[in-house]
Amino acid sequence: MRPPRTDRGRLLLLLALAAVVTVFTATVPLLRDWFDLRVYYGTVNSWIHDGGRVYDYRVPGTPYGFTYPPFAAVVMLPMALVGLRTAIVTALLLDLAALTFAVRVCVGPRWRRYGWYGAGLAACALALFEPLRDTLSFGQVNLLLLALVLADGGLLASGRTRWVGVGIGLAAAVKLTPALFIGLLLVARRWRAAAVATAVAAAATAFAALVAPDASRFYWTRALWDTTRVGRLDYVSNQSLQGVLARLGVESRAVWAVLVLAALVWWAWRARRAVAARDWQAAFALTGLTACLVSPVTWVHHLVWLLPSFAVLIRAGRPRVAGALYAVLCTSVVWLWFDDASGVDGFLGSNVYTWITLGLLVWLPVGHPPEGRRPVSRSTSATAAPPSAAAPAISAASGQPGGSAAATATATETLAPAGGEAAAEAEAGTRSASGPGPGTGRGRRGARSASSEPTGSTRPAAAKPQSSNARASS
Repeated sequence: MRPPRTDRGRLLLLLALAAVVTVFTATVPLLRDWFDLRVYYGTVNSWIHDGGRVYDYRVPGTPYGFTYPPFAAVVMLPMALVGLRTAIVTALLLDLAALTFAVRVCVGPRWRRYGWYGAGLAACALALFEPLRDTLSFGQVNLLLLALVLADGGLLASGRTRWVGVGIGLAAAVKLTPALFIGLLLVARRWRAAAVATAVAAAATAFAALVAPDASRFYWTRALWDTTRVGRLDYVSNQSLQGVLARLGVESRAVWAVLVLAALVWWAWRARRAVAARDWQAAFALTGLTACLVSPVTWVHHLVWLLPSFAVLIRAGRPRVAGALYAVLCTSVVWLWFDDASGVDGFLGSNVYTWITLGLLVWLPVGHPPEGRRPVSRSTSATAAPPSAAAPAISAASGQPGGSAAATATATETLAPAGGEAAAEAEAGTRSASGPGPGTGRGRRGARSASSEPTGSTRPAAAKPQSSNARASS
């Protein structure tokens, strides 16, 4: 099937896809009724208006309450001034803004070349992504944290390092998992940025302690260590290494610690290679993958941290792989084993998202500088001339033809991080030892598979939601 070549044909196709996506998202039995946002809203209102304690609040009829660090509750204080509906609309708008920013950082400076047609196709594809669907319908904060972290990634890629660390520090103060990105800065020997991130996180935590001293004392001495507040580790939504072990009935902390250590060692080695090649996008993608694996609890909606990995795959000329993995993550397939995850099929099927995350950590392409050349320095790359605008482009979204080596290089640059180092990363990606670049036909087919309607089945929602903010402290 050939893509439409006229604006009218493209518009009709987009309208048809949007209708299919709307029907799917409106009928799939996994909508979450803003549960986590209601946790945030109820906690803040109980704290401010009723004199309650932050970590004592529970959503009526459930055992779930607030378990983020106290700084998160302080940041959410404005919700005490508005109604629940206003809070929901505001959260949606903030999530959409954060998603737009994150996609722009991942796609790079040439995002404009895709136009309205490419943006429409991307929106349809993203609307099918289960972690993103759940983040929006739960009212979760994952996209906001992703945007904060990627802001630092964009600054590093562009060579503007003065404010690097602020976004990571704020994200780590709101939720503990992004603190692994401070580890990335240490692995990269960006000592100043790591110090800034640590100082920002510490200052935010200290500010929360001044505003809510009792809540801070309770969280850091009791709530953080109380695993019963998190939820069932064997719940099928927990797609971390700990979740796999829990579904196998393995309760040994030592086994989990060994797996976590192995994952961290592999991550540090691969992240160091990415940094050496100036491939900051791959380094940040690898860190997001590792954070999902080593966290004791990684609910499905936390897997929005996988989004940068798909941009890396496409940039490296692996659109078919990206499309296939993305399609699986749209299917809600793990819920087929909601009731019973025993047996070989349960072991493989109920942990599919974990296997995808682990596979990406192991095999995600990492750029290398071209043979015979030194890596581009920050001072040089910041003023590097951009590639010619007349070069042919491979754009799955716009469906433009092309097949030359120049077109392959241009398409790779399109998905590289923003800034002067993008050209070096793109050239490294096309000459990487991982394999030759793809043809243009392959890129178009991969993009279509990434935005296709999922074919897997979904299960009805459980009597209680698959996750809540009470489980998100990790």
